[in-house]
Amino acid sequence: MSYQALYRKFRPTTFEEVKGQDHIVKTLKNQLRANRIGHAYLFCGTRGTGKTTIAKVFARAVNCEHPLEDGSPCNECETCRGILKGTSNNVIEIDAASNNGVDNIREIREEVGYRPTQGKYKVYIIDEVHMLSTGAFNALLKTLEEPPEYVIFILATTEINKIPVTILSRCQRYNFHRITIDTIAGRLRELLTRENVEAEDRAVRYVAKTADGSMRDALSLLDQCIAFYLGEKLTYEKVLEVLGTVDTDVFSRLLRCVIGGDASSSVRILGDMVREGKEMGQFVTDFIWYLRNLMLVQNSEDLEDVLDVSTENLEQLREESKMIDSEVLMRYIRILSDLSGQLRFATQKQILVESALIRLCRPQMDTDLSGVLDRIRQLEEKLEKGTFVQQSAPQVSGMPSSSGTGKAGTTAAAPVKVQKAAPEDLVKIRSMWRKIVGMCGQPLRGCLDSSVPKYDGSGGDQKLYVEVGNDIAAEQVKLEQHMEELRNVIISLTGKEAAIEVVTSSSGEPGSLTEIPLEELLASEIQGIPVEEFDGDDNMYE
Repeated sequence: MSYQALYRKFRPTTFEEVKGQDHIVKTLKNQLRANRIGHAYLFCGTRGTGKTTIAKVFARAVNCEHPLEDGSPCNECETCRGILKGTSNNVIEIDAASNNGVDNIREIREEVGYRPTQGKYKVYIIDEVHMLSTGAFNALLKTLEEPPEYVIFILATTEINKIPVTILSRCQRYNFHRITIDTIAGRLRELLTRENVEAEDRAVRYVAKTADGSMRDALSLLDQCIAFYLGEKLTYEKVLEVLGTVDTDVFSRLLRCVIGGDASSSVRILGDMVREGKEMGQFVTDFIWYLRNLMLVQNSEDLEDVLDVSTENLEQLREESKMIDSEVLMRYIRILSDLSGQLRFATQKQILVESALIRLCRPQMDTDLSGVLDRIRQLEEKLEKGTFVQQSAPQVSGMPSSSGTGKAGTTAAAPVKVQKAAPEDLVKIRSMWRKIVGMCGQPLRGCLDSSVPKYDGSGGDQKLYVEVGNDIAAEQVKLEQHMEELRNVIISLTGKEAAIEVVTSSSGEPGSLTEIPLEELLASEIQGIPVEEFDGDDNMYE
């Protein structure tokens, strides 16, 4: 006989073999023992949770000639064997995905008029019933509500929201739950023993976790892993290689890079995963799962049974939970969840994932509250560590570069004396103020966003007064490194050094501060200032 897939070979044939759906099994067994069998059942739930399996077991149980005490079929009588082989006319399986028209339902309505030739009941199992057309549903209504006493309908669906209310009200509804990781892992160990395959417990649990609550998916994944390493012990590393998934240590390194804002290292880690053949959709899903575990650790102390991680990984999660705020973590999960939905239909998956990682590392790209909070966190960390790096001043136009070899072979630049700014230079600085502010680095640029350049009209001195909006911004600009940065930017653009004093709009110092008038500003073109330096907005700073 040809090889059979594990999910077909070990499909449950009795109620006792069904795993993870005890609430449904108990109800059906009680109905069988008390002879309270309904005429229409609706089985709804995600894929691979046992809907069709239980429907077939129930169909044999109601027709079994020698049922067991708990109501399960014996699977040995002539009726049970005929149903198992698929040769019995008492159990009719219909795929609604390919038989969804009105004519197909009319055939059922005509057939239900004939009694079963063997056994007590004719059982119609309609799989993926949500695929039926509107006309087919309407044709099914009357028969479903009042079928002959020897007919049972079992409808199975993964999308209960598409079932009309008129159908729902005529059926006993049973919700199939996702099967837990422990239950799936226990079943896999049992089948591995029967197949004489040796496997690590960690590998079995990872397959169970990857199945996402589906027993059929778990068996298919296990079948794939066994086939790849046929005759060898199945280890955790081998499972990761076959399934194209990533070890948690990689996610730990990636998360630390994202928290530190290291976009280049994050993209490099992703590149390594791509070269190893990891699937991008699975990579993002596993990273979201890792962040979910981190979120649970942040908000509770006793979640070992929920997290399903080793003691070493749990300690690592606890350490990382102290490195990130809950709001920032929720931002990461939201961005990656949106990415997971986009990857299903994307052709350039790696580019999308790289863009998302850069977005995680650069919160300034987000304008929502979570992005702002992440930016504040990064600024606070830099302030605490004193890691604000002063930007190097741009090369002053016309100034000699640092070239010329000294005795020791090192380059030495001759100091160049910069001329003081004259009143006409202040006019030029005023006309270029927006450009000057734009060339400053953060946080100086933020403090100067609403600043206004003015001069003291009473004494006629050659000092530039920079008026800012509040005392906090003024104190920041007055810092020595910020004043030096502002002077360097002005020198690079004008070639002149301006004496700068910072004042606030409420101080009124010194004397009578006046904005440089528009007439002088327009005259700057005559004094040799390029006209493109002036933006033409005379009310820009009022």
